[in-house]
Amino acid sequence: MVTTAPYGAWPSPIDARLVAEHDGRPEYVGVVGAEVWWTEARPAEGGRRALVRRGLDGTEETVLPAPWNVRSRVIEYGGQPWAGAVDADGRTVVVFCDFADQRLYAYTPEDGAAPRPLTPVSAVGGGLRWADPVLRLDRGEVWCVLEEFTGPRPTDVRRVIAAVPLDGSAAEDRTTVRELSDDRYRFVTGPRISPDGRHAAWIAWDHPRMPWDGTVVLLAGITDGGAFTGVREFAGGPEESVAQVEWDADGTLLYVYDADGWWELRRADPADPDGTPGRRLCPPRQEEFGGPLWKIGMRWFLPLDGGTIAVVHGRGATSLGILDPVGGDLVDAAGPWTQWAPSLAVHGSRVIGIAAGPRSAHEIVELDTCTGRARVIAARHTDAVDPAYYPEPQSRTFTGPDGRDIHAHIHPPHNPGHRAPDGELPPYVVWAHGGPTGHAPLVLDLEAAYFTSRGIGVAVVNYGGSTGYGRAYRERLREQWGVVDVEDCAAVAEALADEGTADRRRLAVRGGSAGGWTAAASLVTTGLYACATISYPVLDLVGWSEDGTHDFESRYLESLIGPHDQVPDRYRERSPLHHADRISAPFLLLQGLDDAVCPPAQCERFLRAVAGRGTPHAYLAFEGEGHGFRRAETIVRAVEAELSLYVQTFGIARTDVPPLELTK
Repeated sequence: MVTTAPYGAWPSPIDARLVAEHDGRPEYVGVVGAEVWWTEARPAEGGRRALVRRGLDGTEETVLPAPWNVRSRVIEYGGQPWAGAVDADGRTVVVFCDFADQRLYAYTPEDGAAPRPLTPVSAVGGGLRWADPVLRLDRGEVWCVLEEFTGPRPTDVRRVIAAVPLDGSAAEDRTTVRELSDDRYRFVTGPRISPDGRHAAWIAWDHPRMPWDGTVVLLAGITDGGAFTGVREFAGGPEESVAQVEWDADGTLLYVYDADGWWELRRADPADPDGTPGRRLCPPRQEEFGGPLWKIGMRWFLPLDGGTIAVVHGRGATSLGILDPVGGDLVDAAGPWTQWAPSLAVHGSRVIGIAAGPRSAHEIVELDTCTGRARVIAARHTDAVDPAYYPEPQSRTFTGPDGRDIHAHIHPPHNPGHRAPDGELPPYVVWAHGGPTGHAPLVLDLEAAYFTSRGIGVAVVNYGGSTGYGRAYRERLREQWGVVDVEDCAAVAEALADEGTADRRRLAVRGGSAGGWTAAASLVTTGLYACATISYPVLDLVGWSEDGTHDFESRYLESLIGPHDQVPDRYRERSPLHHADRISAPFLLLQGLDDAVCPPAQCERFLRAVAGRGTPHAYLAFEGEGHGFRRAETIVRAVEAELSLYVQTFGIARTDVPPLELTK
């Protein structure tokens, strides 16, 4: 029987603890021998990432017990944190980065011994960090990115490609680490080694560019002694982004490159002395075959035996396909998945990836290219509740200022046992994703379902600046951060209200990181929203740009806002901190106290500016949390506090949510 009750007041089996238990996704899939390995989120275990493997019999096993946490902090967002192989004696050799001390460790499960450190601890700044490892068992080394802090400031840092001995000697003697590249470039990825072992290719870029603005492919020879020689730029440039590079079996280079406005897959001969834009392997499709390099070592494509190439592509990485580079034909895997992570592995004719859909969370999928069959093999999604409570989302395109397209996923309120009274319109929360150079996929999210199953709609906006829609779409935000993103979110909210989908009086906005900035800026400039949830945000542009964040994004504002020395007034005018007097709507501020990307000082200054102005607000700060929440207890508290804000602001009658105390 269907019960009539006001929007927002519906009971739901999706509680905050369930949301927390299912937070996070598998990452960094790889093949060791014939086994599939990956890292997995464990919110109930302090938010650590466990290393897991699938045996040949299909069983899943946690490789390392708590508190081992396989996660790198290179560029703070991290990157590929492990590599594995089977040695000549048939033993498994795994090298990984542990989050606690950021040292590299080696582990051989067959030995029964604990992991042994390969690198030392540094007392300088954030220490020594490692990412994107490549095992060179033939040389007794692991080659990877080394990030080394040289002073106390977050920008006192250098990055090179380094070779670490597998014998553990570097754990006591730093000088046994060989630096393969120099530090002429601020940022580098791990090396990709040619099939003959004689050449290396990697990606590099410099401030003030971000990797989606401009990167270069570097090539080097490898001497018999294992040194790089003859380093040269091969492809890319200041206004051209290469997101990934790999070697094909024939010794040619494959890379995704956006010189023509979309990340496209290309092939080039490394013997070309002048470099080359390469040959396009697929006819233009107005789709992306790559994405933003927020983490080191992301993989949108990999070559397969037989000459074909596995590719993640689409407007927002929606498909996994097999590309025939000779004829340009592309055949996609069939299945219910609408988003594929940039984390592919191949083994023979098998492609292993991480995928999710509107009715399933991220799981590990294997595509057999011989049969064309795709199936889930690990981290399988299971319905913790009746899937009838999941939202039924719609992908839509809205019209923004100047007639521009705005892409969004709309999740209407949905509960199989409840409906609203005739004539009542639902409250809606506009979600602004982080980045801002990011993308929100159309996949199952229990946090969204937490709200929609209670009768609160969710509108997830891929505002101008988002990836997945070509370079022109993401460059709409150039010098327009705090304008275009705010306008696009507001345009979606206004359209939903105008068409009678949402209650104009009960609109909210929320976001984390860059989305937190958009939420706060929306309160300052629009007057549209009844309240906001602002998580680990940027609030003060000047403070954030002056050693107020980590090195990777320390010059990001030069493209998002403009060079500070040229447009100083713009930095103040756009910052919510300097317009606290314009905020009258209630807000919830959430912050991790160990956040190196958006430090707590941003929130603390903002709260001082708001104090005494009569604006109802709450501030929750969490020990042990960084940029984004990983611990189950934090997620529960944050989700329930957000619901309590909406209950109070929208006048919803519920007694099953812990009250959030709002101060003025």
